[in-house]
Amino acid sequence: MPSEPRVELRDAELLVSWREGEAAAGEELVRRHYRVVERFLANKVGLERIPDLAQETFVRCVEARDRIDEAARFQTYLLTIAYRVFCAHLRREYRVASTAELDSVTLEAVDPSPSTLMVRKQEQRLLLEGLRAISVNHQVVLELHYWEELTTEEIGQILDIPPPTARSRLRRARSALEAAMAAKARSPALLDSTLTRIEDWAAACRRELSVEPAR
Repeated sequence: MPSEPRVELRDAELLVSWREGEAAAGEELVRRHYRVVERFLANKVGLERIPDLAQETFVRCVEARDRIDEAARFQTYLLTIAYRVFCAHLRREYRVASTAELDSVTLEAVDPSPSTLMVRKQEQRLLLEGLRAISVNHQVVLELHYWEELTTEEIGQILDIPPPTARSRLRRARSALEAAMAAKARSPALLDSTLTRIEDWAAACRRELSVEPAR
């Protein structure tokens, strides 16, 4: 007799089971979202630091599981924790004084070593370099928009800002990215190719930043 097809539980259902003591439900949430956390960190810290910061993110998530709003998307809550872990990393490693300072400081300035990420096309490299050359909070907004396809309301939740502020920041971030890439492009043709297909190049970067979850 054929077995019943497996029904994939929603994150909210897994969260309820996890809170009720089902360790397997928590393990499934981690497995399901590990790549999301790694992708969030990928263009911000060296590859050797990603496992430790990802682990810290999930440890904090475990500690806070009973405080997670069931109406909110688990992924959004997890990325909120990842953002806070990343901010704490910047304070420890580079003495970035506060989260507010991330509106002006760039990763290129605090860590001028080139990104170790491997991408296939010049346009992808220009996009990643441009993101590191704009303010950290602008970089975070754009990567959440491009990598995770989040709404401005969700981005606002992660950065703890109102949705109208998130929309305004997204517009300013796009302008800043265009200017940063214009300053870095080796030729007008490369800049034009990147700007006219930026959604495509961002999607390609997202695929290549999606590393296998740890086992």
